[in-house]
Amino acid sequence: MIAPNRASKLPDDQRIVITGIGLTAPNGNDWESMRESLLEKRSGVQPYEIRYFGKTLAGVCDFDTKRYQAKKEIRRGTRAGSVGVYAANEAVKHSGLDWENIDRSRVGIYVGVTEHGNVETENEIYVIKGFDYDTSCWSHHHNPRTVANNPAGEIALNMGITGPHYTIGAACAAGNAGLIQGAQMLRLGECDLAIAGGTSESIHTFGIFASFNSQNALARHDDPTRASRPFDTQRNGIVVAEGGCLYTMERLSDAKARDAKIYGELVGYAMNTDATDFVLPNPERQSQCVQMALDRAGLAAEDIDIVSTHATGTNSGDTQECDALRRVFGDSPGTKINNTKSYIGHAMGAAGALELAGNLKSFEDRVVHPTINVDDLDPSCELPGLVLNEPQEVSRVDYILNNSFGMLGINSVVIIGRV
Repeated sequence: MIAPNRASKLPDDQRIVITGIGLTAPNGNDWESMRESLLEKRSGVQPYEIRYFGKTLAGVCDFDTKRYQAKKEIRRGTRAGSVGVYAANEAVKHSGLDWENIDRSRVGIYVGVTEHGNVETENEIYVIKGFDYDTSCWSHHHNPRTVANNPAGEIALNMGITGPHYTIGAACAAGNAGLIQGAQMLRLGECDLAIAGGTSESIHTFGIFASFNSQNALARHDDPTRASRPFDTQRNGIVVAEGGCLYTMERLSDAKARDAKIYGELVGYAMNTDATDFVLPNPERQSQCVQMALDRAGLAAEDIDIVSTHATGTNSGDTQECDALRRVFGDSPGTKINNTKSYIGHAMGAAGALELAGNLKSFEDRVVHPTINVDDLDPSCELPGLVLNEPQEVSRVDYILNNSFGMLGINSVVIIGRV
């Protein structure tokens, strides 16, 4: 029997459910293939080279950009936009919505991003360098490519959506923030369908690699597939990844009316801020964010079956998050804890949405995918319920809690329940 949550007591027009999942990740271009890769322990990290910085490692997507976009759209747009267009179209297709007859003025697009515009600005500077920095060679596409609403706007243009569209800049907490915004707008009646989640094109800017390298926070390993290793004593940093995951979200009443398949219900969420450091996480604030989400959902720690961690593979970040989780789940050994970045790297603004997708299938198959690449567990990361290196079957999965934290101390947590 599912433990009751507060959302279940709301009228159906205030309950928000997920009815479609569209994604591209370094280890899969749809929900089914990504899940298969997670259970078969297949990494999507590979050798990668980018100008100025040189050879490194990255999580690289290989989706078909021309499936939903013409060459002209791709050429004038952005990689983040292409990722978003692909994920949004896949989500709508997966949802079974009668898209041709949807009132697109009642569709809202809420896309979480870590940053946007760096790739395009670096590219333009590289081009004009060859013309002795003559700015007359600057592309007239630059402004629409770099405005902050771009990925969401490209989706709107591609799909003919005339409802509200915007991005949510929430660093690496942005994927969760997109889901939260979508749910709030549905509850307010501002839209009838939300396309929400996160996108990232981060691997296409040399600056992100150079910056993490300057912090001694960029992962290295002779075997690329073993470079991303959260919780391991030999972890040495982040593997930068691209990707995107967008969901179709609806009111339960609307989903029921069209007899939609439901993949989960957003039963709790929270966001807060550390307000203590630019990059070093604050475990007290993180644990407060987790507890706030539990309280809002009307759930106890022991009601959560899976915690999807944010852990990026940095020494301080992993340790701080484990400290936060210990404060909440230390007496909840039945709660399983895993990590998805060990397979795909850190997809920045898309991370939270992708990592949630990696776990949602557990509602159906009752299998928890493991954190891979843990040869020697760091004692400071030891937690009851950690699932390491091999998938684990469990008797039930009713609730999944998804952590997603970002620079400048922004924290986000969502809890999804089985319906």
